[in-house]
Amino acid sequence: MLNPETHSGKLRSSEIHKMILTKSCLQNHAVIMIRAALLLAAVVLAALAAPAAVDAPVPGAQARIDRHAVVTRHNVALTQADERSLLQVGNGEFAFGVDITGLQTLYGNTMSHWGWHSCPLPPGQRLEEFQLAEWDTYGRNVGYATSPQGQEILYQWLRENPHRINLGSISLRVEGKPIVLKNLTQTRQELDLWRGLITSRFKLAGELVQVETCCHPTRDLIAVRFSRPLAVALAFPYGSPGTSGADWQKPEAHQTTLALSNGRANFARRLDADSYAASLAWAGDGMLREEQPHTFLLTPVREFVCAFGTKPDLGALPTVTEVQAASAAHWEKFWNSGGAVDLSASTDPRWRELERRIVLSQYLEAIQAAGSLPPQESCLVNNGWNGKFHLEMHWWHGVHFAWWDRWPLFERSLGWYARILPVAREIAARQGYRGARWPKMVGPDGHDAPSGVGPLLIWQQPHPIYYAHLDHRQHPTRATLEQWREIVFATAEFMASYAVYDKAAGGYVLGPPLKTVPENTDPKRARNPAFELSYWRFGLRIAQQWREQLGLPREPEWDKVLRGLAPLPQQDGVYLLQEGMTDTFTKWNWEHPSLIGPLGMLPGDGVDPAVMKATVRKVWQTWQWDRKTWGWDFPMLAMGAARNGEPRIAVDALLHPAARNQFAANGFSAGGPYPYFPSNGGLLAAVALMAAGWDGGPEGSAPGFPNDGSWVVRWEGLKKAP
Repeated sequence: MLNPETHSGKLRSSEIHKMILTKSCLQNHAVIMIRAALLLAAVVLAALAAPAAVDAPVPGAQARIDRHAVVTRHNVALTQADERSLLQVGNGEFAFGVDITGLQTLYGNTMSHWGWHSCPLPPGQRLEEFQLAEWDTYGRNVGYATSPQGQEILYQWLRENPHRINLGSISLRVEGKPIVLKNLTQTRQELDLWRGLITSRFKLAGELVQVETCCHPTRDLIAVRFSRPLAVALAFPYGSPGTSGADWQKPEAHQTTLALSNGRANFARRLDADSYAASLAWAGDGMLREEQPHTFLLTPVREFVCAFGTKPDLGALPTVTEVQAASAAHWEKFWNSGGAVDLSASTDPRWRELERRIVLSQYLEAIQAAGSLPPQESCLVNNGWNGKFHLEMHWWHGVHFAWWDRWPLFERSLGWYARILPVAREIAARQGYRGARWPKMVGPDGHDAPSGVGPLLIWQQPHPIYYAHLDHRQHPTRATLEQWREIVFATAEFMASYAVYDKAAGGYVLGPPLKTVPENTDPKRARNPAFELSYWRFGLRIAQQWREQLGLPREPEWDKVLRGLAPLPQQDGVYLLQEGMTDTFTKWNWEHPSLIGPLGMLPGDGVDPAVMKATVRKVWQTWQWDRKTWGWDFPMLAMGAARNGEPRIAVDALLHPAARNQFAANGFSAGGPYPYFPSNGGLLAAVALMAAGWDGGPEGSAPGFPNDGSWVVRWEGLKKAP
């Protein structure tokens, strides 16, 4: 099993200053009265002279936000079992999904950023025999892993391996038998966001039961307490590239070794060439026995903890009480740090729903998308896309952490780019480019999975430069410049060498072949897409600044490309998705409206603001929002509308009624393969930009919200967007 390093970020705390009054030489009553009068006068004069300093200690807020009130009014309460609204506890690196019983009796997965598995290669298959498809690139053949023809088995194996795995299932039993939904009545469940605690209540076999479930903030460990003794089954599956990450039909394909002592069980797990461990500890007289291969029954028990890891945890495990206390302290610190938004004074009746999405998205992103690897779209809920993560989506999962002043939660996954830099260099060299070309759909090893789309995508290439830029804004030091130096320069090298000089056009062009952000057009005809042209300009501009800040000369080749890049394509005063696509708003007005991204998601390199403002309006009016839009399309539109002076469109975009812009009771988004967390991360990024503003934007608070009294946006702790 891969064990990426995890880094726990330290949350900043403000200094507390105390005034110390010293009593001395106060024998004369008259002197005391005079001093008191002078002090009172000084306080009154100061208050009259500077009321803003008293009433608005934080930009955008009239007083400190009652964060506890904001968060807890959105605690999740469920009364019915619903797999699409399961609740989770987690710590960023590990998450435990539970059903209405507080365990995984009916559904739910246990997943992590370190738990991966690869099935053996099918007989007769050899990785070195995989063939790349040749794509003509201005008279030069470039190989891409895009075709399964004649190699279907190997193509599919490479897509599916490695895959994330379900580490194990923990479920309730009654009289030794599995529980089904009809066994449960009077079900009610609540997630206490302030403590990270799930409390589940129900009747089982005629008796009321209460289950408390939480996760340790720094150890991949859950703690469970029952109101009365119950039986629990711990079962381990074989790995699977399927959605659940579990194959329960192959007991012979994996091994579970048990070491049992008083009140403690250690499990060593092996799946082909991969391994991991689990430990179970309980209080009282509970007995553990192996019910069948890989399934162990613990009965009766009132409370237990269960830890998972790459290696056996042979040390003492914490008690349930200790885990609950650690969880409560962690979440109180989380909610009291970083950014906060309070919309409760708004008169627009949609304020509560928007605030609910904001609060739940913070919780969900913190427990699933703040680990040692870039997260996949379904994060640690299930094995969407075979558990692999998509690098173009890392922006949508993580950038909000910077803008909500929770940089350490994003930083944990950024070290992965340095680890796979040799792989990215190898990809670029194999294709005849300089520098490093970042993959698209990958596992922890960084090797691109074959796909008809992924290997041809390019809009993830400038992402590491964007992340470096965010880091330097947070930490403007020489150390930050040196930390990112190789990644920034290697990325810019590829970007400059990827652009082709077209004599007929008199400048540098992007593609073909390439897959644009929408992914719905022919890669052999895609040329000069608007978003990619702007992002290329941004990346090369920042890379040159990086050189200058390090005391190095500008790179002439980068400047040559930067100055010579084709302009963003436009017609009739609005931008087009790509060059020559004159039917952008009639035929191709579905999928991602990336043409508004250059001045929204991005700061506007190469953009004419008047043209972009008209484009935002045109997209809002003509796009087919119910035809395969994705969850992050709505916050992307909101950011574009905000930066271009259309705050009403910005809010309406965030709350658009389209099917893929709906958020379930638990905060999960239907924005793509379910659940789809780029929606949650995108929402948080858009709200931060709309509330705190952006470089060069309007002065004053909440420039991205309507200024007509319908939205009263109190915020604190947010950062401006670039």
